[in-house]
Amino acid sequence: MQVTILPGIIKGTVTANPSKSAMQRAVAAALLSNGKSIIRNPGLSDDCLAALDVAQKLGAEITRTEDYIEISSNGVNPRSKEINCGESGLGIRMFTPIASLSAQPITINGHGSLTTRPMNFFEEVLPQLDVKCSTFEGKLPLKIQGPLKAKNITIDGSLSSQFLTGLLMAYGAVAEDVTITVKDLKSKPYIALTLQLMEQFGVKVTEAQFEKFHFGKQQKYQAGEYTVEGDWSGAAFLLVAAAVAGKVEVHHLNTHSAQSDKAILEALEKAGAHLLPGVFTMIVEKNELNAFDFDATDCPDLFPPLVALAANCNGTSKILGVSRLAHKESDRGKTLQEEFGKLGIVIDLHGDEMLVHGGTGIKGGLVHSHADHRIAMACAVAALTASGPVTIEKAEAINKSYPEFYDHLQKIGGVVKQETAII
Repeated sequence: MQVTILPGIIKGTVTANPSKSAMQRAVAAALLSNGKSIIRNPGLSDDCLAALDVAQKLGAEITRTEDYIEISSNGVNPRSKEINCGESGLGIRMFTPIASLSAQPITINGHGSLTTRPMNFFEEVLPQLDVKCSTFEGKLPLKIQGPLKAKNITIDGSLSSQFLTGLLMAYGAVAEDVTITVKDLKSKPYIALTLQLMEQFGVKVTEAQFEKFHFGKQQKYQAGEYTVEGDWSGAAFLLVAAAVAGKVEVHHLNTHSAQSDKAILEALEKAGAHLLPGVFTMIVEKNELNAFDFDATDCPDLFPPLVALAANCNGTSKILGVSRLAHKESDRGKTLQEEFGKLGIVIDLHGDEMLVHGGTGIKGGLVHSHADHRIAMACAVAALTASGPVTIEKAEAINKSYPEFYDHLQKIGGVVKQETAII
């Protein structure tokens, strides 16, 4: 599908889409619980739907209504020999240890960019927990057979915090007096979100400086109700759009959230945007924007909206954390450089550092999402201040995390023209 965004001023009010990070964790916690859980304001992006499918294959009964999703479970009791995590990096890294709680042999698969992501971590770590594990040359499919035995273990947290999320959630179901020690952990706020959600479902972990995670007496997940909060990752694009092209009020955003991408507020403030925070709302208004320095190591998903922001700033902005981008839906550092280059924005990559040369004016043109949802949204935001229309190829990539994005952009005044690409 092709989508063309016209330049223009935006103004209005919109409600943030549900957080897929929180939604997927809630689905996993409900699966691990005994009883009936209710998830309100559920996310229905591709990643969230994949999580529901995995939970169902691992034994949960799932009922969808217009307002909520009901998940009835009695722990992990697989009814299928294979699960598919779609294209969700969090999904596969979280559900693999959880599936390992079963003694049944299970094949874990995915599609799209997930088939190219490294899975060596599981081959290195799961055998230490008495789980048989094999990959295809370090990639999918994964073949596992548990049951996982929670033990004292030390892991490397530098590639992704999502592996730790999976281990923490699996340990929560069986661990007793054991500690997970982590070296060089990235994206600590995402682990704070995991711990917060586990505690809401009845499992408390003692954390020390995000280096040691101790489980005391054995605990059980308790079924309950959970309301998915708004997604700061998706809302970041709307907030940047407001900062560069108008004024927008975004509702259902928890300013006290543990989500790491809430840090977009810091970048907007540094750039000079007008911010007016509320308890569950955020208003951002256009102002003169200047170059900023920002460390996105702990929030790498912010790179695309940060680049769209920096392209509209006077001067050269510096964003750190490029090393976190290679194994996303695309090699995001190079993809941003390539696609924004088509719009006249020069981006330099130097090791872990990205330099975005703003203030030169964004041109209209034809760009490609590389099947990466966040690239598509970043290009759409850039189009608002371009000299002409910007057409995005493979624009449906947004369905992975934020299927309502183009609708929301239109709601606040963006002019969006959709057409099915001719193959």
